[in-house]
Amino acid sequence: MRHLSVLILCGLVTACSSNTNQTNVLDNSTSTLGYLEVPAGFSVEVFAEGVEGARQMALGENGIIYIGTRRTGENGKLYAVIDSDNDYKADEVTVIASGLRMPNGVAYKDGDLYVSEVSNIWRYDDIDQTYDQNPEPVLLRDDYPTESSHGWKYIAFGPDDKLYVPVGAPCNVCNHEDENPIYASITRMNADGSDREIIAKGVRNTVGFTWHPETQNLWFTDNGRDWMGDDIPPCELNELTDEGAHFGFPYLHGNDIWDPEFGNTDEIKTKDFERPVQELGPHVAPLGLLFYTGDMFPDFYKNQALIAEHGSWNRSEKIGYRITLVTFDENGTATSYQPFIQGWLQGEEEIKGRPVAFLQMPDGSVLISDDHTGTIYRVTYSG
Repeated sequence: MRHLSVLILCGLVTACSSNTNQTNVLDNSTSTLGYLEVPAGFSVEVFAEGVEGARQMALGENGIIYIGTRRTGENGKLYAVIDSDNDYKADEVTVIASGLRMPNGVAYKDGDLYVSEVSNIWRYDDIDQTYDQNPEPVLLRDDYPTESSHGWKYIAFGPDDKLYVPVGAPCNVCNHEDENPIYASITRMNADGSDREIIAKGVRNTVGFTWHPETQNLWFTDNGRDWMGDDIPPCELNELTDEGAHFGFPYLHGNDIWDPEFGNTDEIKTKDFERPVQELGPHVAPLGLLFYTGDMFPDFYKNQALIAEHGSWNRSEKIGYRITLVTFDENGTATSYQPFIQGWLQGEEEIKGRPVAFLQMPDGSVLISDDHTGTIYRVTYSG
């Protein structure tokens, strides 16, 4: 794929309101960054800055974008980002709440905002009208595990109107299936928090999932374990076709890498584990996942998968720090896995950003959050 460097236009945070919700008002000043590479015809601009630790995003009915973070204490913030003049550049960044424990996940439904902490699920009612009034949330559940390791959660409502919440393994690699089967799983519940159930097992840590626009099957990324070497195991892109399926952790990694501690028995190797649709790079830390369904990008991209690779932290040579594209044939078989946007990693020493999550906008553009710089990027195509 041919790539061209593009200009990145940045709005500057210039003032901070005295409002207790810490509203940052953005001006229209721009500066030029030329480090990102995208396919010909695409460009990337900065939609918002000053969203410290920006992770998952959700779009409200009136255009407000709600953003979670993976931080704790006073830095565990929940944001509202407002584009008041609809020019696809944020005019205001407001802190809705702080003092939360890794409020990574946000989901919007029927005017309410759902937020996940490590062990709690909250609902902020009528959020579009109350986001700047220190709203008090309603507690839906407080019985998720309390471990911080892989405790941050991406959440979303599925086609069945149920809320999906993953639970990471509380370790690099361990087996807690007998102790508590909710570890290394994906759960779902009713919108009021009732009737929670486990719908996928053996998922080490997914921090990004979505539903295929045609099949409505759940697809998710999964972060592979550490300390098996620079080049193994691969991270994964998976599809859930049968509820209750087991995706291998901690026994099997990728298609055929058996864990030396937990997967090295004949009994384990006879079990029926789901294999990934696509093996991803080792230690790339895949997070956000988006099947593109808009009309702005060329038809080639319809129903193809974009993945935000947050980037390695313990590999001897860094990898990831990019957006990749997985393409599929008419049968849903993966046909390629290649970079789509790269340049956040400049050699071994300079990291200009770490992409996290996607949000497709009504005009077909795509927003990308970056928790390293607190930036929200906007990807467009003009041909």
